[in-house]
Formats: sequence, structure tokens, C-alpha cells
Amino acid sequence: MGSELRADDIAGILVARHLKKLPARERTGFRVFLGETAPENLTGEIRKYNPTHIVVVDSAEFGGKAGAVAVMDIARAAGGVTFSTHSLPLTIMLRYLLALIDCEVAIVGIQPGNLEFGEPASKTIERAAERVARAIREAVHEPGA
Repeated sequence: MGSELRADDIAGILVARHLKKLPARERTGFRVFLGETAPENLTGEIRKYNPTHIVVVDSAEFGGKAGAVAVMDIARAAGGVTFSTHSLPLTIMLRYLLALIDCEVAIVGIQPGNLEFGEPASKTIERAAERVARAIREAVHEPGA
């Protein structure tokens, strides 16, 4: 999730791009959905895929240092964490999906430093997105995952 137009709000998009660039053999076991500012438009595709786990990555204001990463559940995400530029609140979309799919959900928030319109992503956010993508890839390919 995210917006390419608002500096560090691109964090989730950068993670998705890193994952999509992996060789096919490293992309087994998961699918990347790029929701940008309207992830609710993908609920039909996600439902059809019928995942066992959903990991949503977005920039999120949770009071951390720019580039900090926080993993949270829906309850924590709904209580005091601000996700950026989406037409439908993230928690509403995820609760809808959970009503349709029996799966686990994790929300990964990356603390933005700058959300100015028309500005590029900071190097800090680019590095954080690389770390998150690597962590997701490793978690999917862990023995027993």
C-alpha cells in the first residue's frame, strides 16, 4: 500500500517491488498484491487466491523514528496508528477479508519521515523497505513456514 506521490508514503510499494523482482523460484509460496492508495479494489483477487496469511505493508505513523518498523495486529492498528492516504481505512478492509477468508493477518508499518507531495522517498525508507522485503522472503522460506 502507499502513494508514489508523497515521499515516504511509498514504503509499502517499495517492499512489493522488491518482492516482485525476486526470481520465480524465490516467489513460490506467496503472491504480491500492489494496492497503492486503493487496496480495497484487490479484495476480490485476494479472496480468490485464498491465502493462509496476509501481510500488509504500509507507511504508518506510530511515533517511531523514520524507517522504524512495527508489526501489529488489527486491534493495535486500529488504536492510535495512522495509516496514510487510503480511501477506506485499512482495518475495515482487513476485517472484511477476515470475514471471507480463514487466515492470519499481520500489518507491517514503516514510520515515514516525510510525506510531502511530490518529494522522493528518503534513503532511510528505501533501506527499511529492503529490510522488510528480505524479512518477508525469509519468513516464507523458513523450514516449517
